[in-house]
Amino acid sequence: MNINAHSNPLLERPALPRYDAILPEHVAPAVDELLAMNRAKITDLQNLAAPTWDNFVEPLSLASEALSSAWGKVSHLHSVVDTPELRAAYNAALPLLTEFYSELGQNLALYQQYKAIAASDEYANYSAARKAIIAHQLRGFRLSGAELADAQKERFAEIQDLHAKLAAKFSENVLDATNDFVHLIEDVTQLAGLPEDTVQAAKIAAEQAGKTGYLFSLHQPSLFPVLQYADNRKLRETMYAANVTRASDMATVFSKNAEWDNTDNMLEMLRLRQEEAQLLGYANFAEVSLVPKMAESPQQVLDFLNDLAKRARPHAEKDLAELREFARNELDLPHLESWDVAYASEKLRQQRYAFSAHEVKKYLGESKVLAGLFAVLQSLFAVEIQEEAAPTWHPDVKFFRIEREGKLLGQFYLDLYARSGKRGGAWMDGARHRRAKGDEVQTPLAYMVCNFTAPIEVDGVKQPVYFTHNEVNTLFHEFGHGIHHLLTQVDELEAAGINGVEWDAVELPSQIMENFCWEWEVLSKMSAHLVTGEPLPRSLYDKMLAAKNFQSGLATLRQVEFALFDMRLHHQFQATDGAALQATLDQVRQDIAVLIPPSYNRFQHGFTHIFSGGYSAGYYSYKWAEVLSSDAFAAFEEEAQQTGSVLRGTAGQRFLREVLEVGSSRDALASFRAFRGREPKIDALLRHHGMADAPTQSISTEEKS
Repeated sequence: MNINAHSNPLLERPALPRYDAILPEHVAPAVDELLAMNRAKITDLQNLAAPTWDNFVEPLSLASEALSSAWGKVSHLHSVVDTPELRAAYNAALPLLTEFYSELGQNLALYQQYKAIAASDEYANYSAARKAIIAHQLRGFRLSGAELADAQKERFAEIQDLHAKLAAKFSENVLDATNDFVHLIEDVTQLAGLPEDTVQAAKIAAEQAGKTGYLFSLHQPSLFPVLQYADNRKLRETMYAANVTRASDMATVFSKNAEWDNTDNMLEMLRLRQEEAQLLGYANFAEVSLVPKMAESPQQVLDFLNDLAKRARPHAEKDLAELREFARNELDLPHLESWDVAYASEKLRQQRYAFSAHEVKKYLGESKVLAGLFAVLQSLFAVEIQEEAAPTWHPDVKFFRIEREGKLLGQFYLDLYARSGKRGGAWMDGARHRRAKGDEVQTPLAYMVCNFTAPIEVDGVKQPVYFTHNEVNTLFHEFGHGIHHLLTQVDELEAAGINGVEWDAVELPSQIMENFCWEWEVLSKMSAHLVTGEPLPRSLYDKMLAAKNFQSGLATLRQVEFALFDMRLHHQFQATDGAALQATLDQVRQDIAVLIPPSYNRFQHGFTHIFSGGYSAGYYSYKWAEVLSSDAFAAFEEEAQQTGSVLRGTAGQRFLREVLEVGSSRDALASFRAFRGREPKIDALLRHHGMADAPTQSISTEEKS
């Protein structure tokens, strides 16, 4: 089929995508043409008499890549520069894509072709990457319903279509509810305690909205400083209540967005996931979710989480008791409420360690932080990173190349700032994946996306941006994902980078990178005071380090709470009504939490990770992977005892060789063993969080076939 690339940038395959040229009207014709091309290719390939890698797998992969590349651009723009027109085009095309991938996953003829390849004489000579891809494809067909009867296949496809629409609607509701809420403060005296840059940003937001005063929103750069610093308790409560009732049945109480209530969307998605599991012969969706993961069973995950909660609870109880006593005695807050926690915690942190997060922020300018991050990557992995020009979707987006000894390894976009039309959170995604093309290698391309405070313009000039240390952690985290994607040396696309890596291991590189921004040799070199230019004082760093595990018990229990709620929903829950959904979360909190939020809290209605972000029955993977990453970083610490630096030993090159470069060409546990020389242990995680007094054990699993 002839693709008219000249008239539609989504049908082009240039060296770099033309994001500045993509319009909503390009979506439908591109999707239609690429779907037709893929269906024609599938028809040809499913009838091959003797399928091989070269005549079957590779052509099918290339056709699929053309479609996923175009749709990936659309999905990305939908996430970062959403407009009514783009959303309409996205939602119109989504069912067509869902239908196609359902058909593909259930195509028994293609499934048989992969089986034939796995049984062929040629298969024995395949590389580890090719064998892994064949195994993943066979598993994927089984989980997509290829072995179902025709009537069941039809219902399975319906489920995929309905679920995709519901997930998109869930995410859109959260975004719309977030964008809709604003809170205007006219009297500047009501903003006591807030950092100057937050007040200035709120004033500019009000001016842009044609109002007089200070305008606050639920976007994180606006919300979090209010909760953390505002002396005005009523303001904190207002912002907290609006945030925890976004897109929920409580929206009628706290804002006007009841039409964005996600209750029915959640319930229907849970019902559909359960039905999907039963069609595939599993008892529940949690079992389906874990098939391609490291963890062996839902019970193993529940045991892991409950054990971690048990270890963390004494520390959390101590954290909360200290906070309540401080709030009562020092802040005149006899009853600590949820909207007081971040505020009181920051005050206690300042008193105990004599510094504030905002004081540190004055040293962490964007340019120095990026230079410091790039220097870490250069030291660990012998790469160089240089900024270059490229078409982007927004003027704030930057573009970089990463190379070694003059050879291009990959490129990436960096989209750091929050704005209207951009979904919240931070993420990395692949825009293009590595693959060999004859004697050439297609280099990977990535998006790294955050939601930090946008630059403020004064007299038409953008002012320098400064990050909190938490934001620096986030940046290092996303770059961990980025290097996993960009530094792969696997030449087969489906096993390159993060493709095919077990979901509960995919956070290993991201979490290990967070450790480096706590190291003095790293932090000191990427800091410069916004006025004096002096680097971060060692005395302030020592205070940060002393405070590093401040309230780590509470933080650990909070993450375990989310993970247990997720697993119980997909393992034991009967999706009857919203009250049952709330009751499940309430029960989790009763079981493990030490601080219970107000009854109107509807956290679950904005839990995009599990309802629209791919983490369903998988949120536990953050803590699971943190065991891996803490243990892995301990290898750098052990070398530093000899070299005096976490950057100068051989651990970086070993991590590159045994984890980053191999993609999913072998199991994640095997890669960990190759790097660490043994099974992962929880000891380092507990030590890094100041909970090393608890007994420890291994989280090892048996490798899956």
